[in-house]
Amino acid sequence: MPSSYKTNLPSLTVDTNNEGAKVLLEKSMREMGMVPNLFANLANFPALLETYWNGRNLFMQQGGFTPVEQEVVFLVISRENECSYCVGGHSFSADFVSNVPAAVTDAIRDQKEIPDQKLKALSDFTLVMMRKHGQPSNEDVAAFHTAGYTDMHILSIILAIGMKTLSNYTNHIFHTELDSMMASRAWKPSH
Repeated sequence: MPSSYKTNLPSLTVDTNNEGAKVLLEKSMREMGMVPNLFANLANFPALLETYWNGRNLFMQQGGFTPVEQEVVFLVISRENECSYCVGGHSFSADFVSNVPAAVTDAIRDQKEIPDQKLKALSDFTLVMMRKHGQPSNEDVAAFHTAGYTDMHILSIILAIGMKTLSNYTNHIFHTELDSMMASRAWKPSH
């Protein structure tokens, strides 16, 4: 892949003079015990971090997916957008927080066949939504419904795509480094 633009904006800390960013980064420290590198970059435009964080929480709390399914959606979007940071981060979270089978996570990372049929249908439909720019065919939706999902899940995937696009694109322009605790699940696009 050709070298892409890298912003000169700094990664912010809780010591920043930007009051909007400071409040959000302090919240991250309270709730997560850390400021992930992604948040340190998103905080340059506090509205971006707040939108990302709120969207993520709403997707996770109200999206109708299990924690395993949530990670599948996050990984598929991040893989499709070639976001090294988010693929690595969600792989780590899948392994240690959401208990996604490693065979599923690795299949998504390597663009291989997912060994679980329902999760494969979820992955396939998430890709359809991305590649067809939110315009699935009746056949695409029928296959998704057959796997046990509903139109409300489609709306939830739209939320996830929007939210992950915010983080994926931000990571692209910052060339965000994976947090050290997640290094065992580092990933790079294969081209």
